Amino acid sequence: MLKVLIVDDEPSNIQGLVRHVDWRGLGYDNPATMESAEEALEAMRASVFDVLISDVSMPGMNGIELVAEAKKLHPPLQVLMISGYNEFEFVQDAIHVGAQAYVLKPLKTDEVSGRLAGFRETLEKMRSIVDQTSELKKKVSESLRLVKERFVTDLIAEVPQTDDMLASWNGLMALPDVASGFRLLVFGLDHYLSPGKAAKDRVLLASGFKQTVEIGMSDAEPMFLAQITPDEIAVLLFGQTPAALAAIEKQLPFVQRMLLEQHGATVTVGCSRAGSRWEDVPLHYKEIKFMMAKARLVSDGQIVRHDYADRSEFRDFRLREEFMPTIVKLMEAGDSAKVGAYMNRIFDVLLVQEPASFSYAQAFGMSFLSELIRNLKRKDDADGDMNIIMWRRMLDCGSTGQIILLLVDYVDRYMEIEKKERTNQQHNLIRRVASHIEERLQENWTVKQLAETFGLNASYLSVLFKREMGKTISEFVQDTRIEHARELLKDPSIKVYEVADRVGIQTSAYFTYLFKKLVGCTPQEYRDYH
Repeated sequence: MLKVLIVDDEPSNIQGLVRHVDWRGLGYDNPATMESAEEALEAMRASVFDVLISDVSMPGMNGIELVAEAKKLHPPLQVLMISGYNEFEFVQDAIHVGAQAYVLKPLKTDEVSGRLAGFRETLEKMRSIVDQTSELKKKVSESLRLVKERFVTDLIAEVPQTDDMLASWNGLMALPDVASGFRLLVFGLDHYLSPGKAAKDRVLLASGFKQTVEIGMSDAEPMFLAQITPDEIAVLLFGQTPAALAAIEKQLPFVQRMLLEQHGATVTVGCSRAGSRWEDVPLHYKEIKFMMAKARLVSDGQIVRHDYADRSEFRDFRLREEFMPTIVKLMEAGDSAKVGAYMNRIFDVLLVQEPASFSYAQAFGMSFLSELIRNLKRKDDADGDMNIIMWRRMLDCGSTGQIILLLVDYVDRYMEIEKKERTNQQHNLIRRVASHIEERLQENWTVKQLAETFGLNASYLSVLFKREMGKTISEFVQDTRIEHARELLKDPSIKVYEVADRVGIQTSAYFTYLFKKLVGCTPQEYRDYH
């Protein structure tokens, strides 16, 4: 049975709920009751409740403040707010602090019962998720094969493998000594997604594909196998001697033949060069995929082995298809730190890890520069002159180090120009938005409507506004309204409720609540003092 706590400073309201709601029928124990928020908070520190029903307006700590504190103690708590105030502002504050539902006095038993039934369903689902997660953790711990598959998938996806992460993996399974060397095999079904194949046939083929590879590689230990996609399987082999590798390679035609005979499917297999670090796995995977794609242009069903003659072509492919789109995206986003880190990674991978000749470094620099110029959206005529100057400087470089410095200088110049332009544009835009808000304090509008007025995405506008103004749009509106109210209150001829209306707050009750929250005293107290 679920536990519920009712908090209201009017005993008659509490007794009405206790008597007229079918608590047992809804799956709840008889409710506990309190007449003050402070008393309720002490009870919630001593015991865990599933549902809180609280009045909004109470002396001392009000219902909204109670919910905020209660949610810190027990985040899954379901909250039903009750109030006699029919104002949207109270609903906003209640939802902001974590209330799931809001009902108005006089209470309707059916409405409260419906909310309680909904809470029960939500809590049951939450508990089910917790139970399922716990069961999944248990199954993961028991299934070594699943753990190995997840590990290989993470490596290929370039999920960072810190020392702590590797230690946690080692706690689930015994990680092999990667320093002793590894090889990566990639098995890929050819034409898996060709038109004309029924869904059932694809499911059977994917299942048979994995079973066949597992059987073919069963003698290769230690070995980690992962089905990356229905038509692709990666196999990591560790510490294999040349004789063991030769024996394993004899199994590759067996896998190809079995899949052709059983399912009529051809398989292309890629074999990597040797590696000795976990960080090498994703690069070896990309190399194999590149070689397999080239091989398939000639014919399907090949066994492709690493060829150093392809390395230069692969590096050019990475520069064009992987590195340049990413660096351009980072530059256009204006994140200088990420751009610098990614530039270092590019230079490390293409020029440092495998020392290149100066002629290659110069050709790389020319390709890098041309890709930047082609991809970046430069706006003024001066850019053409700048690009010509950069080409000439590139031709005058006498070392790989000078080429790297030149490329870094070009990127830095672009970033600095773009940063200034973006800052000025954003500053002017947000000032226009702020002025628009100040001119329309009495109007009720949403952030989405405000964003549409300026042709922006609502989430993007919210982020820009907070960055420029140091506060959210909602906070700015509240602060602006209260600041304007403070000026109006200095005129004794304007009544308090008129002040509330002039600054766009619908009721004097909420105006008093918000004014006290932000200023520290009620509007009348402020007027009396000033």
